[in-house]
Amino acid sequence: MATATKNLSAYDKTTIPNAKDFRFGIVVSEWNPDITQGMFQGAFDTILDCGGIKENIVRWNVPGSFELIYGAKKMQQSFDMLDAIVVIGSVIQGETKHFDYVCEAVAQGIKDLNVHNDIPVIFCVLTDNTMQQAIDRSGGKHGNKGSEAAIAAIKMAQLRKDAKF
Repeated sequence: MATATKNLSAYDKTTIPNAKDFRFGIVVSEWNPDITQGMFQGAFDTILDCGGIKENIVRWNVPGSFELIYGAKKMQQSFDMLDAIVVIGSVIQGETKHFDYVCEAVAQGIKDLNVHNDIPVIFCVLTDNTMQQAIDRSGGKHGNKGSEAAIAAIKMAQLRKDAKF
């Protein structure tokens, strides 16, 4: 099994569209809050670093990762002026199959929102075997997946804008 050995969250701002004219939604799971808050902060800071405006970022919290799908769906319906949505969650392997069902359902649910709706939803859900792996990916030695998701959101917002007729 391959593992990350470096911080993968570095980006070159000259290759990223300016986010000043975009509006973003971020739906954050309250489960594993130390992890999800770290990823939220990474996403928020990255959007601002790339020209985004604080007032153009809407945050909603949901109880867990499974609820991210509904939260993103409602956000798509409520804010037709949003350009992209990031969903942030953390599921850590336990002793039961619950992990498998939640991870599969969330991935499929977010995929379905992207297939059926016009506002891109960026998947930023850690599916780690241990808490340490989650810490390492939410602002630790392997970077911040929230930052990476924000870059994807900015790029997808630009694609959405460019693809409109």
